[in-house]
Amino acid sequence: MAELNTNDGGGKKGSGKVRSKKQNSKVDLTAMVDLAFLLITFFMLTTTLSKPQAMDLGLPDKEEDKTKEKDIKVDQRRTMTIILGDDNKIEWFHGLLESPEAGGKPTQTTHGREGIRKEILKRVESVPQVTGNKDKGLIVIIKPTKESTYRNLVDILDEMAICSVPTYAIVNDFSPEEKALADKLNKK
Repeated sequence: MAELNTNDGGGKKGSGKVRSKKQNSKVDLTAMVDLAFLLITFFMLTTTLSKPQAMDLGLPDKEEDKTKEKDIKVDQRRTMTIILGDDNKIEWFHGLLESPEAGGKPTQTTHGREGIRKEILKRVESVPQVTGNKDKGLIVIIKPTKESTYRNLVDILDEMAICSVPTYAIVNDFSPEEKALADKLNKK
């Protein structure tokens, strides 16, 4: 049984006055301990644990015949290509590398609000105005190099979600011009 004992204060003998002896008070804490364990158990069982958040990725069908690869023609005014390099470096361009759109020549930038996010937001707003169709939004092509890190790829995917980019793809094949740009970015 759990109990709380209090004493009478030391029992110093003083001036010779006779005092009545005080009884020690006892408080039974068994019910309090039981209540504490019940509350702990209740809150442990009723709380919801945080669920891991995952991003939806559209992957190609496994059943699809690979011999029938189709080239999809996309308006270059809608595309933005992001090349991920080593040391958190990013190179981006708007349109085709050979003939970039106005204000979209290859530019090196950083992650974050003042870096790539600012450029993506600018393109998300300008593409529907340029194409004249609100349904046709920005298409971002993400090209990670072998020197880039997994964290950089996750950061760029987070930027796609933050900026509400409707269509984006992760591509690992580089044209010769893009390969030269990636090598320059990685300082080879």
